Order: sequence, then C-alpha cells, then structure tokens
Amino acid sequence: MNSKILRIATRKSPLALWQAEHIGKQLVAFWPTLSIELVPMATSGDKFLKDKLLIAGGKGLFVKELEEALLEHKADIAVHSTKDMPASLPHGLCLPVICKRDNPYDALVSTNHTELKSLPLNSVIGTSSLRRQSQLLAYRPDLQIKILRGNIQTRLAKLASGEYDAIILAASGLERMGLHETISELLPAEIMLPTCAQGALSIECREDDAEVLKLIAPLNDPISTLCVHTERMVNAQLGGNCHVPLAVFCSVADQHLYLRARLLSVDGKTILTYEGKASQTEAAQLAGQCAKDLLAQGAASLINSS
Repeated sequence: MNSKILRIATRKSPLALWQAEHIGKQLVAFWPTLSIELVPMATSGDKFLKDKLLIAGGKGLFVKELEEALLEHKADIAVHSTKDMPASLPHGLCLPVICKRDNPYDALVSTNHTELKSLPLNSVIGTSSLRRQSQLLAYRPDLQIKILRGNIQTRLAKLASGEYDAIILAASGLERMGLHETISELLPAEIMLPTCAQGALSIECREDDAEVLKLIAPLNDPISTLCVHTERMVNAQLGGNCHVPLAVFCSVADQHLYLRARLLSVDGKTILTYEGKASQTEAAQLAGQCAKDLLAQGAASLINSS
C-alpha cells in the first residue's frame, strides 16, 4: 500500500458510503498526510435484496465482495455495520477495530402514529428481520408483518406510499443519515432487544498488514469492542445468522459486563431469555454461560426450526 493512500471497500448504499467517509475523515484527523480512496461495490446482498435468494445466503452476502477485495489487495480496509458481519471471518482477515458504538436500539417509524402500543389493531408493520418480527409479535400478536427490504431511503418511500402503517429500522442508521425527525419511538429493550453488534461500525483488514493495523488502531473503542465481541461470541456459539430470531446486547456499568439475550420462535409465542453479569475480564465465560443457558432452555429446537 502507498503509505499516503488508504483504499476503503464499501457497499454503494448512501448509508454505507456515509459510514466509509466518516471513518476516512476520522483517520485523516489522526494521520493528516493520509489520503482516502473509496472503493464502492455492490455486494451479493445488495443484488438479491428483492429476491428470496437473500434468505439463503445469510449475513455473509453483504460483506462477501468487500472481503474478496481485501484478500485480492484491491482494498486495504472494509468498513462494516458490524451487525451485518457473519460470526466467523475468512482466513487471513481480522476485525481489529470496533468504533465507539452509536445508538444500539431499534426505531419505530410511522407517518401517523407515535408509539408501537398505539398502532391500530392489525396494523401492517414492515421489516425483513426475523428478530424484529418475533419480538413485535410477542408484544402485539395482532400485528401483520410484511417484508420490507432496500436501503433506508427506499424503505421510507414505501412507508410514505401507504404500503405500511409503520416500519422498524435501526436508530443508528437514521441518525447517521440526519433523519432523526423520522423516528416516532425508540423501542426499549424490554420490547425490542437489539441484534448482535447493532449500532457499531467496525473495520476489517488483512491480519498480516502491520501498516494498516497501525493506521486504524486509534479508532478502536475498548468498551465497545468488549461488548460487541461478547455479543458475537454468543452469536457464534448459537450458530447465529439471519435465520435465527436471536437478540443479544451487552453493556458496561459499574465496571461489570451486563449481558441480555433473547431467542424466540418466529411467531413470537416461545421466548427464551438470559440475563447475567460478570467482570470485564470474564467476557468469554459470560458469553459461554449465556449460550449454555439458552441451549438448556431448548434453543437448539428453535434454531433448527428457523
């Protein structure tokens, strides 16, 4: 790599481009002589957004081409919404930087209603996430779930056209795009526990690229890294992918890790839960206990039926 040029692989969506530019600006603030070059590309996930093939590929569809660009030395780093990352990475790549986490919660967006509980009976809610669907139905079994795909702008346009009474989106994406005013309600964890790593941007690179590892290191946030990797350990131990309605969220308070997880049936009628805490040095043990506890409650049957 030319020491003054850093090539960032990114998806082409407006949010992904914003995120890549955001990371680029932060890196330049640390390394003023650095030049940033974006390498936008369409991923398999983007190509299949309107196709059922998306369901077959899981989270990896949204990062596959970016990771290939890294392995083929066509890019130096890739910027990801960490919630899109599969539980394991290709050989030769690593995820050394988790940036300071933004808003991890989900947002209700509705043209005519301000709260989930006030939506009329049998309202149509847009989401393509099984985690969101199952938790919505657990809270309001009357709701009608309708698939919603596309980038943020596409989803908001579908809401505006009257196809849905409300839609559910990640609050962090709306806030990054300056769309704070579209949020009708931030959904509390009691109703909608976040997915693994939601709200956290991460940087992936080749594990043997010492120069790049040094360049990106200042952007790593230790607390966010600890929490996100704890969530990812739970996800990995339960075979986590987008087919499984798994919610898992880790936070730090009073020098301790607090971990909550929720695994549901798609219809929201069965709910397995875990809550635990541990010291910050016991993240792996806490994640392991969480997975073990959920499996003891019958997680395997829910996972296999999803």
